[in-house]
Amino acid sequence: MKKKLVLVPLTLMLAMGSVIGCSSGGKETTTGNTPQGSEAPKGPTAFSISLRTLAFDYVEKHSNINEDKWVKELEKKTNTDMTIRLVPHADYEQKMIQMFATNDIPDVVQAGAGTNGKELAGSVQAGVFLELNDLLKQYAPNLLKVIPQEAWDEVSLNGKIYAIPEFLSSNSRRSTWVRADLMEKAGIKQDPKTVDEYMEMLRAFKKLGVENPFMGREQFKYADIFFGAYDVYPYLSQFEKVGDNIQPKFMDSENMMKALGVYKTMYDEGLINKEFATINPTNFKNTILAGKAGMWEMNTQELLQWETQLKANVPDAKIKIIASPVGPDGKGGGYLYASAARSYFINKNAKDKAEGILKFFDWMVTQEADKWFDTTLPVEPKTPEEVSEQRFLSGFLHMVKDDAYRKEILNATPAGKELLKVFETIQPKEGRGGIEFDPRLEAMQKNPDAAPLSDTPPPVLLTAMVKMVYGKEPISNWPKVIDEWKSKGGNDILKEANERFKNKQGVKLRGTEVQSLK
Repeated sequence: MKKKLVLVPLTLMLAMGSVIGCSSGGKETTTGNTPQGSEAPKGPTAFSISLRTLAFDYVEKHSNINEDKWVKELEKKTNTDMTIRLVPHADYEQKMIQMFATNDIPDVVQAGAGTNGKELAGSVQAGVFLELNDLLKQYAPNLLKVIPQEAWDEVSLNGKIYAIPEFLSSNSRRSTWVRADLMEKAGIKQDPKTVDEYMEMLRAFKKLGVENPFMGREQFKYADIFFGAYDVYPYLSQFEKVGDNIQPKFMDSENMMKALGVYKTMYDEGLINKEFATINPTNFKNTILAGKAGMWEMNTQELLQWETQLKANVPDAKIKIIASPVGPDGKGGGYLYASAARSYFINKNAKDKAEGILKFFDWMVTQEADKWFDTTLPVEPKTPEEVSEQRFLSGFLHMVKDDAYRKEILNATPAGKELLKVFETIQPKEGRGGIEFDPRLEAMQKNPDAAPLSDTPPPVLLTAMVKMVYGKEPISNWPKVIDEWKSKGGNDILKEANERFKNKQGVKLRGTEVQSLK
C-alpha cells in the first residue's frame, strides 16, 4: 500500500463526493457470464484490491502475495490482473481510515458487512463507491441468483446496492471449543451445560496442569461466551426492548455483574491467563495450537484446520464443539452475525473496469469456482503447512461464497461429516440476537467512546470491564459505569435509538426472539 507523509483531513475527503444518483433496485437475472450484445474483454482486466490479512499465516508470512502461484492461477481463470494490497489484521481499522484520509483508494475495497462500518470512514455516504444495481443485472447474474436478499440488504443504502457481500447461510457462526482429550483425562463424562458446570470443568483442567483452562484474549474477543450466557453482549447489534424503551443489553446491571463475576472468578482462581487483556490474536492462536489451552471460542468452520495444526504439536489432542454455557434463561451462545460477513466495494473512479471486476466476482459463485477452490488441494490436509495453504485458497482467495460452512468439503471426509452435524444440531439452537440500527446511529459516530462495534464493547465500558476482572474496581460499580457511559454520549445514543425504533428507520431485528417486535 502506498503511504503518504501528510494526511489529508478526513472531513475534506468526505466532502468530495455525494451519494450516487437513483437506480432501479430490482433483482432480475440473466443467464450466462456475458450478456447478449456485449463485447468480451480484449485483455485481462487490471485492478487493484485491498484485502485484510485476517491473521492467516500463509498471507502474513508471504514475501510477495501478488506473485503467489494461486493468485496467478486465479487471474488466469478470471481474465484479470490483480494488484493486491494487504491490510494488516492487527491494525485494520486504523490502516483503512488512513487509506481514505489520504485518498489512496484501490479499485476494489474489502470491508466488513454493511455500509456504515467504522473502517469505511463515511466513504459510502460521501459517494466514493459505485452504485451497483444496474451493473449487477448487466454483468453479474450469478451473484444476483446465488446471494440471498438478506445479504444484499446488508450492503444497501436507501435501496441502492454498494457492495458485493460474502454471505452467511447461518447467523450462528461462533461456538465453544474444548479439548476432548483433556475432558477424558479429567474424567468428565458429560458435557457441561450451565455456567457452574463449565467452571467445574475449567477447575478440573487446572488440576491437570493446563496452563490456560479458558483461553482469554484482548477486548474479550473470542473470549466472551459467558456474556452470552447472561445475554449482556455489549455490541452493536445487541439492543433490546425493555418496557417501552430501547436500550443496550449491558444496561441490565444484574446480569452484567453476574457475567463479570464469572470472569473475575476465573482470574482469581487462575483459570484464565493473568495477562488476558493484552493477548493479541496471534498469541491467542499460537498458545492454543501449542496445547496450552483447554477451552476457547472460534468460528465453527475452522475446527478441522485448527485440530490438524494442534496435532502437529500434541499428537493425542482432540477438539470438539459443545453447546455453549447457558444462563438463567436456559439459553446461550455467541452473538448472531449479520447475513453478510465481508463485502467488496468498487471505487467510482474504476467505472471503466466495472464489467471485468463484476465478472471476476460473478465467477466466484459458480460450480466451477467451488470445485477449484474447494477440491484442488487435499480436502483433508495432513500438515500445518497444507492447512495454511488450503485456508488461503478456499478461505482467502474465494472472496464471495457462503462463509458459514462449505458443505462440499465437509461431506468429503468422515471428520467433515461430524463437523457438519454440529452445524445441523448445535449451531441452530444457540446464539443471541438483538436490535441493530443501519445506518449506524449518528450519535455513535459523534461519540466514539460510547459506541460499540460488532464484537467490541464501547471503550468507556471496556476499560471498566477489565479493571473489574482484575479487581481494581468493584463489580458493584457497574451502575456507575452506565452513568459514565450516558454522560459520554450514551444519553444521545439512547435518544436516537428510541426515535429511530419508534419511526421504524433503519431498524434490523436479528434473531427469532426479537422478530415479534416487527
